[in-house]
Amino acid sequence: MAKTVLPLTDTKIKSAISQQKKVLEKNIKLSDGDGLYLLLDKKGGTYWRLDYVRPISKKRSTLALGVYPEVTLADARVKRAELRKLIAQNIDPGEIKIKEKERALFVADNTFKFIAEEFRKTEELEPSTQKRNAFVWEKLYLSIGDYPISEITAAQILDACRLYEKQGKTDSARRMRSKASQVYRYAIALGLCQFNIADQISGILKTGTKTHRAAITDSEKLGQLLTNIDENFGRGEITVDYAVKILPHVFVRPGELRSAKWADIDFEKRLWSYTPPKTKNQTALQHIVPLSNQVYGLLKELYRITGNSEYCFVSMRNSNQVISDSTINKRLKQYGFENGETTGHGFRATARTLLDEVLKFPIERIEQQLAHQVRDMHGRAYNRTKYLEERIVMMQVWSDYLDKLKIRVC
Repeated sequence: MAKTVLPLTDTKIKSAISQQKKVLEKNIKLSDGDGLYLLLDKKGGTYWRLDYVRPISKKRSTLALGVYPEVTLADARVKRAELRKLIAQNIDPGEIKIKEKERALFVADNTFKFIAEEFRKTEELEPSTQKRNAFVWEKLYLSIGDYPISEITAAQILDACRLYEKQGKTDSARRMRSKASQVYRYAIALGLCQFNIADQISGILKTGTKTHRAAITDSEKLGQLLTNIDENFGRGEITVDYAVKILPHVFVRPGELRSAKWADIDFEKRLWSYTPPKTKNQTALQHIVPLSNQVYGLLKELYRITGNSEYCFVSMRNSNQVISDSTINKRLKQYGFENGETTGHGFRATARTLLDEVLKFPIERIEQQLAHQVRDMHGRAYNRTKYLEERIVMMQVWSDYLDKLKIRVC
């Protein structure tokens, strides 16, 4: 005959606790029936426990239900009823508890900052771009970095971005949202969350007044700049001088010119072929720059200086590095043009404007030579080698035009 267990009462519990405090020799179990009991340990602790048989393995196990009196007798009985109901359905509450603990640890480990740091390892960016992005990451980490990525709300990201929007830093705010969105796309791919909540605030942030990079589009001023470059050639670091002299002719991004490698330059075919870092992840297509007679001659001269190095524009101060990202703009300022009047990147806008408006070349060929995403009438992306012969002619005409501008102002 099964042993009859009398239900507990608060009076009985308090009396037992009082006696236990006097003795403190051994643990005492106060049973309430159906596996529920209050454990009074010899250190003075009072813990609810539930003994049960696991549905699958049929092994005995024990669950902790909380501490008395924070968990009252009535609370403990409600928990017992809930757990017994699960057991009756062949569901092991112990397994549920283990999974809940694992989930809690998983969420705690996968903070926005942790996932963002993993994502940043996958980015292939120029050092200058990484440096520019650093403050964006810092601001995101300050606002939401320590929160589990799956528990952050769109409102939290919006609030973080608007802190800088209110200061008039609209570009910073929009870049913060963009970077957060990239992290969420990465997290979704890893199965860490289901929704890109950063995309939910797209379009809400203000758009600041767009300012284009400074560029000279007046032919007389451009001729004066080119003349100044020639007159000052050889007075500074020689590789910087060659970079500034070549850049107007090829109008690539300054970072792409600075990192040019001799292995990518084919002197026989007079072509420079490389994959622009900005489009590497999207297309992985090579960009081809035809070398005009002027550029060919300058590179031949430079090869005699840095031909033993991997990079064309290696730093004369440190043979393991290329010239820095600020040297070109600094040199332009030394040639008589103040900050903001022109930049290395501005030569791209200069070439685009004058090749179109003055030399009348098709805008599609110009855009293609700028390594922009150009599509044909059917919406297909142009192959980088398509219309190469036309672009070879265009690049030579452009170099000849630049030389004529210098003659005009001499």
